[in-house]
Amino acid sequence: MSTEDLNGTEAAVLLVLMAEASPVKNSELKTMGPELKKTNRDKLEKSGLIEVNRNVTPMTLELTDKGWRTCGELIGGEPPARSNGAGKAMFTVLAGLRRWLDRTDSRPADVFSAREDESAPADKSEKTDEPDDIEASIRAAYARLAREPGSTVRLSRLRNELHDIPRIDLDDALARLRRASDVSLIPEENQKTLTDEERAAAVVVGNQQNHLLSIEP
Repeated sequence: MSTEDLNGTEAAVLLVLMAEASPVKNSELKTMGPELKKTNRDKLEKSGLIEVNRNVTPMTLELTDKGWRTCGELIGGEPPARSNGAGKAMFTVLAGLRRWLDRTDSRPADVFSAREDESAPADKSEKTDEPDDIEASIRAAYARLAREPGSTVRLSRLRNELHDIPRIDLDDALARLRRASDVSLIPEENQKTLTDEERAAAVVVGNQQNHLLSIEP
């Protein structure tokens, strides 16, 4: 699906999900942007742009990797046909963001990240970065992102989820964790499908670049 196939509501919802960079309750979408009707939601899901988790109540929506790429195309693109004044203004702002992304050689994932857990202690000094803590954080993030135990999760998504952990510490933890019997770091078979973000997120073990994480139940 090209961006020209999206209507204003669908494009706006994708941009909202990009800004949140984490699962969003379907019932909360209308407080962040336009309400997403079932027909539009099914269209975005069928097109592979969003993942819909119906195993929780209320259901949640999240961008897929394809959805992130589409949002990258929307940034700096033309507004959907029949966009109102507010919609055109939003795309004018996005055009300014595109100029900054191009000038700084950045990607949307460098700008947008998940909200911090408001229930976490305000005192950051209480947070520890011990290896065991990081490995536990990786397992917890995988459980949140994986469709089911044992499925693969892209390291680009894992890094977005664990953006507060320094890259060198996260890479070291992933390299250690892969020695566990239930953990696999896997290279993407079709390298041509990788985005710049996915390439940059790879963990190098030996001479092999790994882009996917799998943890068996």
